Amino acid sequence: MAVIKVKVVSIIGRMQELDRVTEICGRSGFFHPDNALQFYENTEAFTPLSEENRYATALQRLNDALQIINKEPRLLPDEEVQSLPYTDDDAFSYVDTLCEKLTAVQTARTQTQKALEECTQEAQNMSHFVGQNMNLDEIRSCKFIKVRFGSIPEESAEQLETTYRDHPYVTFFPCTKSHRRLWGVYMCPIDQADTVDGIFRTLYFQRLRLKEITSTPEETVQRLEAQASTLRKKLETLSQQGEAIWKEEADACGRIYSYLSERNTFFGIRRHAACYHDNFILAGWIPASEEKAFTEELDGLESIEYNLESGDNELSHSPPVKLKNKALVRPFETFVEMYGMPNYKEIDPTPLVAILYTVLYGIMFADTGQGLCLAFFGFFYMWRKRHMPVGRVLLPCGISAAIFGVIFGSWFGYEDFFDPLYHALGFAEKPISVMEGNTTMMIILISVCIGFVCISIAMLLNIYSAIRRKNWARALINPNGLAGLVFYWVLLFGVVLPMFTGGSMLPVPALVVLLGAPLVLLFLQGLFENLFAHRPAKPPKMGEFLVQSFFELFEQLLSLLSNTVSFLRVGAFVLVHSGMMTMVFTLANMAGADGTFGNLLIVIIGNVIVGVFEALLVAIHVLRLNFYEMFSRFYDGDGRPFAPVQVNSLQKA
Repeated sequence: MAVIKVKVVSIIGRMQELDRVTEICGRSGFFHPDNALQFYENTEAFTPLSEENRYATALQRLNDALQIINKEPRLLPDEEVQSLPYTDDDAFSYVDTLCEKLTAVQTARTQTQKALEECTQEAQNMSHFVGQNMNLDEIRSCKFIKVRFGSIPEESAEQLETTYRDHPYVTFFPCTKSHRRLWGVYMCPIDQADTVDGIFRTLYFQRLRLKEITSTPEETVQRLEAQASTLRKKLETLSQQGEAIWKEEADACGRIYSYLSERNTFFGIRRHAACYHDNFILAGWIPASEEKAFTEELDGLESIEYNLESGDNELSHSPPVKLKNKALVRPFETFVEMYGMPNYKEIDPTPLVAILYTVLYGIMFADTGQGLCLAFFGFFYMWRKRHMPVGRVLLPCGISAAIFGVIFGSWFGYEDFFDPLYHALGFAEKPISVMEGNTTMMIILISVCIGFVCISIAMLLNIYSAIRRKNWARALINPNGLAGLVFYWVLLFGVVLPMFTGGSMLPVPALVVLLGAPLVLLFLQGLFENLFAHRPAKPPKMGEFLVQSFFELFEQLLSLLSNTVSFLRVGAFVLVHSGMMTMVFTLANMAGADGTFGNLLIVIIGNVIVGVFEALLVAIHVLRLNFYEMFSRFYDGDGRPFAPVQVNSLQKA
């Protein structure tokens, strides 16, 4: 339950040392750069570095070129990259050469592909006129007649028969039909060509340009198909050329790509620096535990100076946050990050989320058989096979559901499955029988008690967190502070609980003091906050302040009540699970007696549907209870994650 301590490091030096500094920072694997101008006063003379990143440009060119052959380079580990004998000029020259080779292949491939498409389309168009016993050379040689090849929609052909039946030169001779279009030819005298062409354009005639096509349609199609075959072979040859280039250049490309990628990473740190004439300043964050290793590298540079300050002293700069939790708890960091990272002085709620989420999930999804299936599916399929982080969360949740399933006596919905176990242990019956009337009320009361405990924990954590940050107003007179906690406990133990148990309530004078005093403090919360902040206590508009305070207090008390009652969903899901499985078994009994195929089929399908549906719903509602009923009381989540610069080997890990 910890936020790792960090330190801010400020580095000043000559510009000629900047590349070496960024290399040390990048290779460390734990340097989080920040805007240097934020860490110094009187930086008007300093300007941010605005340099062209040639490494990023070269990498982009190389990536674009490799997409031509659909290849990806292999990144080398950092220790191998350090030993590469390349200079920047070597890397840029290699990129130019390789891109030229691959671009030439791509250009030839594009041209060939375009020619193939045109050839194929022409062959397809001419195929509509095969078998019509026509010679294109003779048609083209006509001196007094214009001949047009093409297609018209079927509707236009019908219009020809009606509108232009009596026109002597508007006649269409169909040859074939394809996709509701008629392919054919029309002809007309040369002096009527413009008029006839205009009429056919209104009929959506699509003309087929014959270009240099000669001889008969049959011969033309054969020639075009032969040409298309040649072009396909050329495309295959070009693809082989690309593969040959990659086979030859794969190793060198991987080395150059790794070199450029690493240099690009180092160069990226430069944009956080600032310069003044021949000097630079650079600032960033490192884990406090890595101070010795980091400073030993910097000590090797003579012309730089550096300074380290604890993150506790730099809260105004919002130190980045890195969480540190045990392996069993770490998967639940995802939920915390979904809400927001804690700020540097805030507690890490991950362990609390891990415990509450697991326990509440188990109670709400209490079925041993379905729980074990969930744990198995989450760990072996989602985590081990698909590498999905949520799989590690489902493992403890499924085990928790299996444990509570034993307590509730549920095994794939069979409520009497564990009866022999209970009898062997000396129990007359199972510990909790969900569907009995008195048990139902007990489950509801336990749900409210769980809500009380969870909300109380949230309020105690708020007090603790506020004290750590020396925010005394939030710790004492906040609705989630000491005043709110006292009111909540007195109301529950002094009023509500005696009403349900038949016990005696606290004396009226005690209730007036113990409930009234916190209410007064909460009502005047704004005044006390001003006092703690050393501001004028009296607000400028007292009437507006009183009205606002009243409604805020009402809202806070209503929220306290609604958040507690919201935990009724814990018991509701226990009852819903039992009710849904009862319905499944009712349908199964209608399909046949116990043990029959129809009965077992309905039971299996019902378990799958109920298990999947309920597993999703429970996951959402438990997360809601953590976020809205608890986090909102003690957790701000306005921190920023610790994001160190990492080179190739670390990025791949």
